[in-house]
Amino acid sequence: MMSAINTIQTMLFSLKDEEYRNFHCKLIPNVDCEKVIGVRTPVLRKLAKDLGGGQKSEMFLHSLPHHYYEENNLHAFLIEREKDFFTCIDLVNEFLPYIDNWATCDSFSPVAFKKNRGLLIKEIYKWIDSDHVYAKRFAIRQLMKLYLDNESFDPKYMNMVACQAGDDYYLNMMIAWYFATALVFQYDYAVKYLENNMLDIWIHNKTIQKAIESYRIDNHIKDYLRQLKR
Repeated sequence: MMSAINTIQTMLFSLKDEEYRNFHCKLIPNVDCEKVIGVRTPVLRKLAKDLGGGQKSEMFLHSLPHHYYEENNLHAFLIEREKDFFTCIDLVNEFLPYIDNWATCDSFSPVAFKKNRGLLIKEIYKWIDSDHVYAKRFAIRQLMKLYLDNESFDPKYMNMVACQAGDDYYLNMMIAWYFATALVFQYDYAVKYLENNMLDIWIHNKTIQKAIESYRIDNHIKDYLRQLKR
C-alpha cells in the first residue's frame, strides 16, 4: 500500500505550481501551508480520471488519513467518480471526518447522488446532525445543489438548515449561501426567513449580500432585499 501512496505523492509533487500554492494558501488559512503542494484543481481532476478505478486508486482510498491537502482533494475527486450509490456513500462516510477545510468540503459532487436523492436525504439527515462542522457544511451543500428544485424541495429542509447556525464562520457562510440560492429557486419560502427575522443577524445580512451579488436575481427583488437588511 505504501508504494502506491508514495507513487501518488510523487505524481502530485511533479504537478506542483509554486505560484498557485502561494495564492491558494491564502484562501484556506486554517490549513497548514506546509501541507499544501500547489496543484491546480483541473490537474487534480485529470489525475483522478487517469487513476480511474485501478489498484492504486483503491489503495489510496483506503489509506486515510492523508498528509497533504491535495491528497484529500484527489481523494474527493476519486469518490466523485464512483457510480454505485452505496459504495459512494460508504466512501463519503469514511472520508468526511477527515475534511478540515471549506475548499475540500465543497470540491466534490458525487455523480451517484443526483439519481438517488430519495436515498441520499437519509444520509443528509445524519450528516447535518453531526458534531463535525464540515459534515454539516457538506450536508447543507447537497441540500442546496439537489433539493431546491420543485421536484425535490420540502420546506422542512429550509428550517433544518436555518437551525444549524453557530459560531463557525465556514458553517454560517454555507447557510447564507444556501438561503441566497434558495431565493433564486424557492423565493416565496426563502424570503419569509428574511422578512420575519428568522436567521441569525450575520447570516441574514450575508444572505442578502450574496443575493444582491447574484446575476440570477432580478434587480427589483434586489432592491426589496436591500430594505430587509438588519
